[in-house]
Amino acid sequence: MPKIAVDAMGGDYAPAEIVKGAVLASLQPDVEIILVGQPEQINLELSRYNQKGKISVVAASETIGMDESPAQAVKTKKDASINVAVALVKDGKADAIVSAGNTGAIMAAALFKLGRISGIERPAIATEFPLPSGKVLLLDMGANVDCKPHHLEQFALMGHIYAKHVMNIANPRVGLLSIGEEKEKGNELTRESWPLIKALPINFIGNIESKEILQGNVDVVVCDGFVGNLILKFAESLAGAVFKLLKTELSRGVLNKIGLAFLIPSLLKLRKKITYEEYGGAPMLGIAGTVFKAHGRAKAAAFNSAIRETVAAVQGDMVGKLGAHL
Repeated sequence: MPKIAVDAMGGDYAPAEIVKGAVLASLQPDVEIILVGQPEQINLELSRYNQKGKISVVAASETIGMDESPAQAVKTKKDASINVAVALVKDGKADAIVSAGNTGAIMAAALFKLGRISGIERPAIATEFPLPSGKVLLLDMGANVDCKPHHLEQFALMGHIYAKHVMNIANPRVGLLSIGEEKEKGNELTRESWPLIKALPINFIGNIESKEILQGNVDVVVCDGFVGNLILKFAESLAGAVFKLLKTELSRGVLNKIGLAFLIPSLLKLRKKITYEEYGGAPMLGIAGTVFKAHGRAKAAAFNSAIRETVAAVQGDMVGKLGAHL
């Protein structure tokens, strides 16, 4: 039974929504959850629920804010919830950690305490995007805003391994995000990365344009964290904007309102499929431990999803498979 250390103090809605999401996740029989943070606040939230799952609390007196310098805060706030949670993994008292807190602080704490998988210089955040059929994996989504060609080479290899052995795609198609399909197109980073990725023993399909990400023509999309994070944030806002537009247009006129009544069930199913609440966690690939970053605005449903994804990664031996195949 995987033991998941949950940073109960990280994120915009901590600890209330984090605890609620942990309680929801704990209802599954295959997980034990360790909530890390200020016991008084955590226990107050736990008292609101009739708990049936396995949940324990580990004290941490400090919290790292979203606006703090990650490395400095990790070094100075020794008893911060993210530090304590990562230490539980390091000491073998937990199998993985999930946090909605400061991304840089999570990465820094994980690097300081758990280290990197051999051969990896820069860990990357990987995010699965839903498609009409299946998913597409994008990395890096914001861990490394300034990259060198060999970093993208490593991202491509990690993405290939994750897609094949965790997402169960037999021969994942890996594409390099650029402004044109020709290998000569793009900036200096993409042009110099192309031959490095091409030389890898993976199914590299060359450059792809952003319009192809959601068309099902590629399984793994490689880019630097600056570009990846822009794509992630735009995609999140786009889904909400489209639904608002549909609601506005379909509510005009009697016939449209009648049609809207019939469309609502299908629209709700579609919204559930593409909302980040269903894809609440993103693995930090390259860390020598299972570390998942939940959305900073994660509420209970999203955090429940993040914990479930973390459990699946532990059960699928994500770190072991990455290390073995690298």
